[in-house]
Amino acid sequence: MIEVRNLTKTYMTHERGHTLREVTRNLIRRPMKEIKAVHDLSFTVPQGEMLAFLGPNGAGKSTTLKILTGVLHPTAGEVRALGLVPWKQRRQYVGRIGAVFGQKSQLLWDIPPVDAFYMNKAIYGVPERQYQSTLNDLTELLSVGDIIRKPTRQLSLGERMKCEFIMAMLHRPEIVFLDEPTIGLDMIAKENIRHFIRSMNSQGVTFILTTHDLEDVEMLAERVIVINHGEIVVDDSLGVLRSRLGDKKSVRLTTESPVPDIRIQGITITERIGPLEIALEIDTSLLPLKRFIREFNEVYGIVDMAIDVIPIESIMKELYMDEASAESAAAKS
Repeated sequence: MIEVRNLTKTYMTHERGHTLREVTRNLIRRPMKEIKAVHDLSFTVPQGEMLAFLGPNGAGKSTTLKILTGVLHPTAGEVRALGLVPWKQRRQYVGRIGAVFGQKSQLLWDIPPVDAFYMNKAIYGVPERQYQSTLNDLTELLSVGDIIRKPTRQLSLGERMKCEFIMAMLHRPEIVFLDEPTIGLDMIAKENIRHFIRSMNSQGVTFILTTHDLEDVEMLAERVIVINHGEIVVDDSLGVLRSRLGDKKSVRLTTESPVPDIRIQGITITERIGPLEIALEIDTSLLPLKRFIREFNEVYGIVDMAIDVIPIESIMKELYMDEASAESAAAKS
């Protein structure tokens, strides 16, 4: 579906001085600095995959996605998506992709979404019968039959986001790029949007998701690419990412007596929720779960307990810390 080979994007920018001497010198000749936004990226995305494209701010995510959507030209490297070069065959390409940006709207503020949908129908040249069939399917799936006839300004954020998805899917795209699709939404609205994305993905639509809401990644993604400083740090499944932290479990405990600041190998207190409730991280390779439960119950008395896998936030935090440590060591050497 998408093939990226040795993708590189560099920018030239002026270096601005801050002292009087530097500012005066810059009036005559301003020094230039090369910035590598993306450096030698290579990856493929098969049809029907749900890929999360993650990284800290400034990592190169947006630059990569702009190249994949045909908005930017790369400095070097090759990209083929749907058999096309996005920035060279843009007219054919954009008719087969969709995009939803949580912070940018495609809807028009003063008219109902259904009018904006009809405008998109004309732009993409969607046949009337296909348009009506797709619109009926999407409005039913998202439960927005009456909502689409209200002016956009009267809709809630959750209702607008549902309409944004309809706008992006009306021409039946094969690839959809999602940038923070659930930003600002409440829990129910987020689940509705996620259900819709999963439904479309089950029909063969490929999704590329970039977000800082790691719950979206946990609920949706099958594969994760982590990028930092323009280079791929990790490209693997969520399960393999979890394995980087070893045999760890997240445990939430309510006890009969308070748990002090203990120092036991294999146990880390991550949060004190209340006087008798704490969250722990247990490395079961160092402290087997059965032994932990038995010994903790004997000393503190376990009233309630919930055991779960390590949340993705911890995985990403560990990953970024490892990268920062490696960069620091490289800088010193």
